[in-house]
Amino acid sequence: MPVSNIMTGKGAVKICNGFPAGEKGDLVFGFDTSDPAYQPIYTGKQSLRQLAAAGGTLCLALIGKTQIIGYAVIAPPSQNSRWARVDSPAIQELKAVEVARPFRNQGIAGSLLTCLFSGSDFSSHIVVLSAYAWLWDMAHTDLSCQAYREMLMTLYARFGFEPFRTNEPNVCLKPENIFMARIGQHVSLQDRARFKWLRFGITSPVKDSLSGKTVEHSEKNNYVTEGEKQKEFP
Repeated sequence: MPVSNIMTGKGAVKICNGFPAGEKGDLVFGFDTSDPAYQPIYTGKQSLRQLAAAGGTLCLALIGKTQIIGYAVIAPPSQNSRWARVDSPAIQELKAVEVARPFRNQGIAGSLLTCLFSGSDFSSHIVVLSAYAWLWDMAHTDLSCQAYREMLMTLYARFGFEPFRTNEPNVCLKPENIFMARIGQHVSLQDRARFKWLRFGITSPVKDSLSGKTVEHSEKNNYVTEGEKQKEFP
């Protein structure tokens, strides 16, 4: 069902919550996947259908009612992801927000995020996102990598995302990489605390019975300093 319409130089774009009702397979994937320098996160209609069928929340941008030229997806974290290690349904992941090159800079990405967060209730969820600089389509923009990063963070901040520190290895590979999270107002104190520890690979903090200090069980012994603990874990 269309949520909104955007007028672009190439015609009206419809923002839909999921695949349109009555759609019988006639939608086509409107992204160019022939450029080796840049590939969209999802490269076909079927992969988006599979995400929706597996319980993901999906919004599409359609032109001419038949061509997918944008999408945004929230779904549970991948099983090999750090964010899946506490097995908490409270943690979800913004998997992708992508718009085909000819339709960028026309408000479509923001409309897709509006569709996601107005069409579903994430007030009891922590939605995380990781944005890696090596996946950005830098060849088709005049922006520097830092400016591109700031553009993305400004977009996500409009929808309640905030930057958080983490030692997640992929995020830490480049300083331009982004890690942000949107913490719903009804997220429990327990889930908020688990998320604070999980950002540093700690899945089961315990108290030392002799000293009373917290002992971190970290995936790679990437312990946080006392100063960082005081800042991160008030």
